[in-house]
Amino acid sequence: MTLSRIRNTLLTVTCMAALASCSVFQNAESNEDVLLQGKGWERERFQRDNGSILDIFKGKDEAIKVNRHLWTAALDVLDFLPVQTADPFTGVISTGYGTPPGGGRAYRATVLISDPALDARSLNVALQTRNGPVSAGTQRAVEDAILARARQLRIRAGNY
Repeated sequence: MTLSRIRNTLLTVTCMAALASCSVFQNAESNEDVLLQGKGWERERFQRDNGSILDIFKGKDEAIKVNRHLWTAALDVLDFLPVQTADPFTGVISTGYGTPPGGGRAYRATVLISDPALDARSLNVALQTRNGPVSAGTQRAVEDAILARARQLRIRAGNY
């Protein structure tokens, strides 16, 4: 039993090492031919995707920009929920369970702000109760409250 596990582990490691080293054996001339035949976006995609499998472990210096008004508005509207994690670089706010003022049901939320634009498409809110996800109307009402607060903040800042 253990001999077959060791053999399977060694085979897996060997295959992963061979796969990771595939980018070393590329033919430069054929790559240039592919680049010359491709059109604009295809060239960019080829140049961006050309690498080894180990590139996924390298750190990325790319930063996702987040709309500051949406970020502040989400924290303002959901201030009754305890914030567990908030990462302004990725635009994710994750909260624990909390009860809104005057309410009896506990909610938790995960907010994703995916774009620097003050737009409804930039905001994704996932609400959940202890019994499961909330209705679409409740989720839409929270998104609308966050968007309305973000517009108020933008107008107050004079960036309209």
